[in-house]
Amino acid sequence: MANVKIYTTDFCSYCDIAKRLLEKIEVAYEEINIHGDPAMRDQIEELTGRRDVPQIFINDQYIGDDDSLAALVNSGEIQSLLGSDQPTQVETKSNIEERNVIIIGGGTAGFAAGIYTSRAMLEPLLLIGNALGGQLSLTLDLENYPGYFGTEANEFINGLKQQAEKFGTETRFETVTEVDFKQHPFWVKTYDQEYTAKSVIICTGSSPRTLDIPGESEYGGKGVSYCATCDGFLFRDQRLIVVGGGDAALEEGIFLTKYASEVFVVHRRDQLRASQIMQERAFKNDKIKFIWDTVMEEVVGDEQKVTGTKLRNVKTGETQFFPIDGVFVFIGHNPNNQLFQDVIELDGQGYVIVDRKQQTNIKGVFAAGDIHDHVFRQAITAGGAGAAAGIMAEKFVAELENRSYPAEISTN
Repeated sequence: MANVKIYTTDFCSYCDIAKRLLEKIEVAYEEINIHGDPAMRDQIEELTGRRDVPQIFINDQYIGDDDSLAALVNSGEIQSLLGSDQPTQVETKSNIEERNVIIIGGGTAGFAAGIYTSRAMLEPLLLIGNALGGQLSLTLDLENYPGYFGTEANEFINGLKQQAEKFGTETRFETVTEVDFKQHPFWVKTYDQEYTAKSVIICTGSSPRTLDIPGESEYGGKGVSYCATCDGFLFRDQRLIVVGGGDAALEEGIFLTKYASEVFVVHRRDQLRASQIMQERAFKNDKIKFIWDTVMEEVVGDEQKVTGTKLRNVKTGETQFFPIDGVFVFIGHNPNNQLFQDVIELDGQGYVIVDRKQQTNIKGVFAAGDIHDHVFRQAITAGGAGAAAGIMAEKFVAELENRSYPAEISTN
């Protein structure tokens, strides 16, 4: 039996992704949580040259992170690494599975759609992919969802999933690789299975935007990060830069002060875009300092880790080398639209175009959440859009089957 080890920290959504993937292919593993253990943190950095988690080893051979593991599983290469003749992937079934409604994406919008379509007795299938919770999986605290009096985003996400499943939503940790909306029923393919569906609800959300500057990709995992809750512990007593001026940048910056000696918020303007309450918290935090009217032009390192950045003041044009130990980037998001380019209508920024009833240009295909909303990007607005999409999917299927529908909603 292969010896599989996965090194994790607390609050790490990417670690959860890796663990679920190993469980899915029925591979036993040893989880080693290095949170709060500086010696183990330093050992992992020495072994891998990286400063992020998860880090995965098979029979003492370094594999990489969750993305590397997923690539090995999807290609089938992991089988030889495990030293087993037994297949490790869920084999593609020979028959195409027929469903009433398929929901693509496991964030707030997706689960809201699941709750509404399952209560309509449509037995929806929700394909979560790898990231349970969507953008909320990268957030530690959740304080602004009406009626939710907890604070932990992870608790909220699990509650969404449990509620949707309670009413009959089937959830699977499968990643959609291809869709065809030119035919009906619509066709959806994952690594594991092919499906047809009478209606599809797209809730694929968005992903963190990168700076696209020299050194950023080269030092990814070596001091450049996009998840403070995942990697913050690895930078204890070090100087960090947070790039951005919105709620996410300040929230993650405040979280980083639990570990860092100093946190410098670099923002291209002279005032923040964040909500007033987040600004007040940041300004009151003694560990947070602000570098205004400034952009980062390059991440600099010694090939092993980040050692500094090149900053430029946008008003004076003055540049400087700024010594730093880590860079955390929170400058917005890009829609996860890779599946839908040249398939449905997108706007100039790549977001799915919907009408006020969450309908796309293809009848029977709906979209909800950050895949179409580049204005609000809140859990509550995603939930509302997901509910609306679920209601409209129920209406569409009812009319397709020539049966009555209880709500007075027109599809026009």
